[in-house]
Amino acid sequence: MSQMLSNLRQWVKKRETPMARMVYNVGMWSRKASMPVIPGLHNGLYHLHQFGANSIATATRTLWYTPLFQSRLEKPAPGLHLYGGMPLILGKLKMTLGRDCRVAGMMTISGRTSAEISPELIVGDNVDLGWGSSIAVGKRIVIGNNVRLAQGILLMGYPGHPLDAEARARGDADTVDQIGDIVLEDDVWLASRVIVSAGVTIGRGTIVAAGSVVTKDLPPYSLAAGAPAVVKRSLKNS
Repeated sequence: MSQMLSNLRQWVKKRETPMARMVYNVGMWSRKASMPVIPGLHNGLYHLHQFGANSIATATRTLWYTPLFQSRLEKPAPGLHLYGGMPLILGKLKMTLGRDCRVAGMMTISGRTSAEISPELIVGDNVDLGWGSSIAVGKRIVIGNNVRLAQGILLMGYPGHPLDAEARARGDADTVDQIGDIVLEDDVWLASRVIVSAGVTIGRGTIVAAGSVVTKDLPPYSLAAGAPAVVKRSLKNS
């Protein structure tokens, strides 16, 4: 059957006969065909569609995703706003979120499974955890108040695999010397696709430019960029 369909597609694509050309033209037309926009009607239908989709999303978030996610926290997070679903949570992990946090559904939060005690994620008040981000907690990650994590952020508190090739092949866990705490002090802003390595503290009010890789501590109120990230200028007078 699959071979028959493949032969039919090739026959149409070659367009060697009038029938094949007709089938090809009809197929190309159908790919581009669209009903003309009727002013008023389709605009109204668009808004009706958006209202219905938003209503369903709000009900699902309120009645399903939020209470399920809250059940994984050490205590309730007042004013929590999940959007786009519920984060994927992996491994043993203790999580605390402050007030009025906004958390993207399309993100991953994981705890190092080989740890003797449960890794801990502590998030302050008024924090954004952005779309497509990943927070890997080796031992402890602390995110201060008013922190902004844009999309695609990676906080890499543990690597998941050992450095030794034979150990990796056996499926051994990473080693203790490979993990480290990560601390983002109050008012830090990490722009899109920033990576923060284990053992790093980023000082209060510091901004890290998109695509940077932070491998060492950054001082407060700085603008940092690069791979590895370095301070470009001070923000104290900004």
